Formats: sequence, structure tokens, C-alpha cells
Amino acid sequence: MGLPRIDILVPTCGRPAALAVTLTAIGAQDYPALRIVVSDQTEGSTALGQAEVVAVLRYLRARGHQLETWHHLPRRGMAEQRAFLLAQVQAPYCLFVDDDVILEPGLVRRLHGLLVRQGCGFVGSAVHGLSYLGQERPAQEQLTFWEDRVEPETVMPGSSAWARHHLHSAANLFHLQRRLGVPPDQERAYRVAWVGGCVMFDGAKLRAAGGFDFWPALPPEHCGEDVLAQLRVMERFGGCGMLPSGAYHMELPTTLKERRVDAPWALLPHGDPAALSASLAPAQERP
Repeated sequence: MGLPRIDILVPTCGRPAALAVTLTAIGAQDYPALRIVVSDQTEGSTALGQAEVVAVLRYLRARGHQLETWHHLPRRGMAEQRAFLLAQVQAPYCLFVDDDVILEPGLVRRLHGLLVRQGCGFVGSAVHGLSYLGQERPAQEQLTFWEDRVEPETVMPGSSAWARHHLHSAANLFHLQRRLGVPPDQERAYRVAWVGGCVMFDGAKLRAAGGFDFWPALPPEHCGEDVLAQLRVMERFGGCGMLPSGAYHMELPTTLKERRVDAPWALLPHGDPAALSASLAPAQERP
């Protein structure tokens, strides 16, 4: 039996050069059954029409990749953008990749393998910020492996588990994985608060946890929508990070300049485990 198809979902806005780099890295993956969906929210002239992106799109099609591109406007915020991409998914698994992330060859295959072995809701490959190489931060390099199967877990904003996110700052994870020396073909799952930039989901489990259906409750200018979706999946089905990671951040200026509304902090009472469970109820059942 052949490998199941994976849909790679790339939200983008105003970054044609970075998008071209990310798409080239996706094209170098050794997983054969990929479909790539790009949703561009650049106002006016789409990034999809810029020369560097057009060249890479031709390259991807020449290599036989299924490719779907959208100029998705008006902008209603990142949660709506991700909800739109999720609505395009046809495969059993989907990988969200931000438009400023470089993937190592083989990363998609490794993420899929760990997700299948664990049977959880998502596996993330946290992005390395290589401009921070050599800036050792031992206090932020705390890591707890899942010794057996990944299990459902409730993580709330401000809880003790929330502090796990420091591991994914700067080059902390890169320093740690280099010291531990875990081979790429012996991936290990570890506990996370969330993973930014590169996360593979079991599509059915993401939808069952509500996906990004909370987007109408947020103003267009917000952040943290990926975090909230992962928290909801993690409580029902479990989720983890993968060591070693194989994703690298381009460290470009953010395109989300207004960040006062942070989805999990805005929509979840802090530290109240019951609040997350309530948020998982179907919309028609919520107060």
C-alpha cells in the first residue's frame, strides 16, 4: 500500500522572496505523496505573481507536485486564514508551514512517521533561530520526553506547563538537540506547550477539536491562533514536539505587527482547566 497523501498548507502575505525559499524547501522533501496549498493575503498585486515565486511554482509542477494557489481576501485575521486552508484539505494529514520557515530534506517523512506511531493529534517541528547560536540559555532548555505513548494533556495560559514554550525560543532547542545527539531516524516525542511554524496534524482530529472555528470571536488583528488550536487538539488527542527538529526560522520581521489580542489569553480564562474543555463543545452547545 502506498503512503497516504499529505496536504502542506502555507499561509502567506507580502513575502514573495521568503515564500519562494519555503516552497523550494518543500519541493526538496523525499515524501512522494504531497499536495501543496498556498493561500496569499497580499493586498493588491499578489505575491503569487512575483517572478521568484512563479519560478518555484513552475519547478514544483515540473516535479509532479499537486499545487493549488489562492489569493484569499479580504484579510480577516490569521485564524480565518488557517480555517480557510483547513477547509481545502483533502488528505488525512495536513502540515501547516509558515512562509518564513526552511525545512530539512526528510522532515515531512519524519513528522508523518512519528505522528502515525504515536497516534496523537499533532506533531510539531519547532523552528531554530540560528542567529542565536552560541547564546546558551540552560534555564530555558528544560525538556521532558514522552517515555511511552503521547497522551491527552490540558495546558492553560499561565500554568506551569505553559513555561515549556521557552524551549522553542532563540536557538535553545538546537543547542539541546546537538548535545543530546538523538539521530534523525530515532525521533523522540517531547511535551510541549505549543509549537510554532511547522506542525503536522491528523486532519480528522484537528476538525474534531474545532479546528480554527473560533476565528469570528477574534478581531482581524490578533496572534496565537495556532496556539489555541493546538491546545484544543492536545486536550482531546495529545500532541508533541519532535526531537531532533528540522525546521529553521528565517527570522524576518513579523507581518503581524498588532499583537495585543493573543487568542488563548483572550478566549480562555487563565489557568482554568474546565475552560478549555468547554471551548471544545460544538458551537451550538456553548453558552
